[in-house]
Amino acid sequence: MSTGVVSLLILAVLAILAVVIIFSFIPVGLWISALAAGVRVGIFTLIGMRLRRVPPARIVNPLIKADKAGLDISVNQLEAHYLAGGNVDRVVDALIASARANINLPFERAAAIDLAGRDVLEAVQMSVNPKVIQTPWVSAVAKDGIEVKVVARVTVRANIDRLVGGAGEETILARVGEGVVSTVGSMDNHKEVLENPDSISRTVLDKGLDAGTAFEILSIDIADVDVGRNIGAKLQIDQAEADKQIAQAKAEERRAMAVAREQEMKAAVQEMRAKVVEAEAQVPLAMADALRQGKLGVMDYYNMQNLLADTNMRQNIAKMGMDEEGGGKYQTE
Repeated sequence: MSTGVVSLLILAVLAILAVVIIFSFIPVGLWISALAAGVRVGIFTLIGMRLRRVPPARIVNPLIKADKAGLDISVNQLEAHYLAGGNVDRVVDALIASARANINLPFERAAAIDLAGRDVLEAVQMSVNPKVIQTPWVSAVAKDGIEVKVVARVTVRANIDRLVGGAGEETILARVGEGVVSTVGSMDNHKEVLENPDSISRTVLDKGLDAGTAFEILSIDIADVDVGRNIGAKLQIDQAEADKQIAQAKAEERRAMAVAREQEMKAAVQEMRAKVVEAEAQVPLAMADALRQGKLGVMDYYNMQNLLADTNMRQNIAKMGMDEEGGGKYQTE
């Protein structure tokens, strides 16, 4: 094979490689699709997207969709939103849906809602088709002490103007639950709740619970009402039990104090008896000492002994008389 033929083959291979590299780097097919759809996107713009590491399809396809829907959106707006971390396709879909529903939603607001972490397309759909969220069982107590359990269904519509910075569904559910508790608690009898459950929804709806949230409350409907425990009676029973325990504790304290006083009195009596016994033991010693010192004569001692014997005799006679009187009285009875 001649040298010229080899050179031509090498040039052909290099040319094919160059064409493949160019077509892989430059999205010519996407550029042709944009031209066919009537969207003017420069080839150098697509090359710049490649250099900025932006997939051209992520920008051109939503741009074609927006142009066919009659929206005025530029390539720079879509590319800037993509570089900011947003979902370009979802934002364009939300703008198309809002335009069809006659909802005023500029691109900047839609991009802000998307970057805030909310689903802007779902928000637009919820503005057109309201959503129903249901509360869990809400337990409330009327003034008569009867527990009432309520389940409410809240119909909400997304508020586009408050989606950025507005509270979510959890806040709506918490506020509705709080409103149900306060409304039931203000009623004198739980039967009023059972007879007119719509009074709860009317009262709660008038409180303006959607203030500061990303939703607008359209209606609050009571789905189910059930009677629970008698909380008032239970509280009274618990209070009575607590009072009983307090009274028992105080009585036990008084009994312990009485026992302590009795023990103290017994100890005092025993101490006095010990002192008396000790004093009586000192009498013979004192008398012996008085006899030795001549302060007490023998006759004085005998007279004292006679006096003590006479006193004991009189006490015994009186005791016998009392016993006989008591025995006769018993026999008479």
